[in-house]
Amino acid sequence: MRIGIDLGGTKIEGIVLNDEGEEIIRHRIATPQGDYLGTLQAIKGLVDYLESSTTHAETIGIGTPGAISTATGLMKNSNSVCMNGKPVHEDIETLLGRKVSLANDANCFALSEATDGAAKDAEVVFGVIVGTGTGAGIVVNGKLLTGSNCISGEWGHNPLPWPQDVELPGPQCYCGKTGCIETWLSGPGMMRDHELYANVFLDAETIVSKAQFGDEDAEETLQRYEDRMARSLASVINILDPDVIVLGGGMGNIKRLYKSVPALWSQYVFSDEVRTRLVAPVYGDSSGVRGAAWLADD
Repeated sequence: MRIGIDLGGTKIEGIVLNDEGEEIIRHRIATPQGDYLGTLQAIKGLVDYLESSTTHAETIGIGTPGAISTATGLMKNSNSVCMNGKPVHEDIETLLGRKVSLANDANCFALSEATDGAAKDAEVVFGVIVGTGTGAGIVVNGKLLTGSNCISGEWGHNPLPWPQDVELPGPQCYCGKTGCIETWLSGPGMMRDHELYANVFLDAETIVSKAQFGDEDAEETLQRYEDRMARSLASVINILDPDVIVLGGGMGNIKRLYKSVPALWSQYVFSDEVRTRLVAPVYGDSSGVRGAAWLADD
């Protein structure tokens, strides 16, 4: 038995898998908002509940927003800001009294889909999460590529490739830069772009729905979005050349992207053909917690 924990900003989800990847039990609880010690205690309580409902797990893996700094050993880049600057990994292991595998939530997503999901058996996998933010993880031959700075896959904080004049300098990003891919491809990025051109504020789901029913402004917003995603993923293909790109997160639910984006990215990829596949995740929102359960194997 193996336990996976997905630590989110609003909920903490736990799962128990057997060695075949079959789900034994799943449970979720609310995340104590802005409370670091409360969050650690909530994780312990969830682990205790899962084990009391099944049996003692051989391994525990936890997916978190952000990453552990190689310089300090402390959490960095987490949008659950109460975690930043804290020895999260050390504190969790002390509280649970056992070894814990810990990784970025986007890495867990990529590992899950590369292990037994949409990219199973692929040599190089780029697992993308596009929702309120934009992140990714990289898996090579079944193993996570974390990098020497623990930021492998952070494509969202690179500038939008091949920008048009109207896209410069680009929106302000929370990281302090302007024009980051995240500011264009995240859900809020699409909403901001639509408001700029159509002069009406709509959420991303409504924009997609209106485009399906022939709304011109919504259709144009989606076409701009698709071209920007094609450019952004083409730059990844030019560097990493993955076999499969798995597109997760809320924006990954836009079904037309899986056909329109590959049709557009060929003009930006430095190759006479593009064999990379863009696919939807098998496990969807559950990929993060399942990937956390597979961390010990990685």
